[in-house]
Amino acid sequence: MKYALLLLVVFLMSCGQGKKYHDEEKSVAAKSDLIADILEYQKEQNESLKDPDSSPLPDKYRKDFEGLDFFEPDTTYIVKAHFVRTPDAEPFLMPSTTDRQTQEVVYGIAHFSLNGEEHQLEVYQSLDLMDDEEYEDYLFLPFLDNTNGEETYGGGRYIDLTIPEGDTLVIDFNKAYNPYCVYNKKYSCPLVPRQNYLRTKVRAGVKNFNKD
Repeated sequence: MKYALLLLVVFLMSCGQGKKYHDEEKSVAAKSDLIADILEYQKEQNESLKDPDSSPLPDKYRKDFEGLDFFEPDTTYIVKAHFVRTPDAEPFLMPSTTDRQTQEVVYGIAHFSLNGEEHQLEVYQSLDLMDDEEYEDYLFLPFLDNTNGEETYGGGRYIDLTIPEGDTLVIDFNKAYNPYCVYNKKYSCPLVPRQNYLRTKVRAGVKNFNKD
């Protein structure tokens, strides 16, 4: 990683003073920052699963755990969605992998383009967490896609979001993670609503977990 950054610095220093090169410099720097952010997220995910205090992994898997399998970071899977709030949405009970249910409400609908097609996803707010200051701005985005059951977990993946100030919601599919029940059946994980099925392959984020 240090070597790649060194090459980037050398490249930028070699650029001329023309406007064209200044534009390229901004583009390269911005993309580099995004990739660095994704790699830092992956590092944090691995550290969390290695930590006995935070890991959902049973001891028999955690002691030999070396790291999750991720897709390569890809900035094309960072989308800026038009976010339409739904203040009149009725609360509902979201089922889980156990008998537990969570009280959710559709906070808004994200409209975006991905892989050359238009999509939309419901974004949820948990009413069970409303009294917790830590989660007052938290939004939950579970989704299904055409990699499920092959490259990724068959039950779909999750993304954590924060309530945006305006009507633009940035969704980074590189930060899609597995429900904890993938690692340990003792956890209760919300089931992804069928309306949040993306009819495309989202080859970003974490892949399925192989326990072998």
